[in-house]
Amino acid sequence: MKREIKPAPAVVEFIPLDGTKPTKDWLQNQAAAYKLEWLLAHADDGIIWGELREGKLVTSDEVAPDVSPPLRAETLQQVRLFSERGELLLWRDGDNQWHARLLRQTANGELPVFTEAIDEPQMLWGTQGEHMTGFTLLREGEQGFRHVVPMQLPLIDHHKEIKPPLLWVRHYVGDDDTGFTRIIASRLFDLKLEGI
Repeated sequence: MKREIKPAPAVVEFIPLDGTKPTKDWLQNQAAAYKLEWLLAHADDGIIWGELREGKLVTSDEVAPDVSPPLRAETLQQVRLFSERGELLLWRDGDNQWHARLLRQTANGELPVFTEAIDEPQMLWGTQGEHMTGFTLLREGEQGFRHVVPMQLPLIDHHKEIKPPLLWVRHYVGDDDTGFTRIIASRLFDLKLEGI
């Protein structure tokens, strides 16, 4: 795959939380409001995947509670809700306060903060798979890493081998003070199998 810089006008908004914690209901409302499809959360006790399905945020702990921890504000480190339209990133600072920023495509007439980007696929861990209700449990070899992604991945030859999905990252680029083009910001924008 050729790496190329392409037009990708985007703006950044900082979302005031005013003490709000990222509960599942709050995240579901944000996903619906900003038309974001996927959730990827890193917690003290594991990774939580999710998808907005018919207006409801369905998370990996619902289908595999023995693998995926529950979505609890107390254990979350960061949360990303994302789609092609944008990404809402929430993170906890050193004082245990939550912050949020929305990096999204420009709407009509908006002046972009970023104008160009490079899209990059990153392969997820997992070479063995097992179907669960609308999700696939992925396992990685001898390390025993496991996570549950919100898609039904095809099993190769009806065995448990799978081709892992790709997590797509958009890197926004710009020139620095010396004239070098570099990555200024990045966001997630899709989760899919290659070629789909």
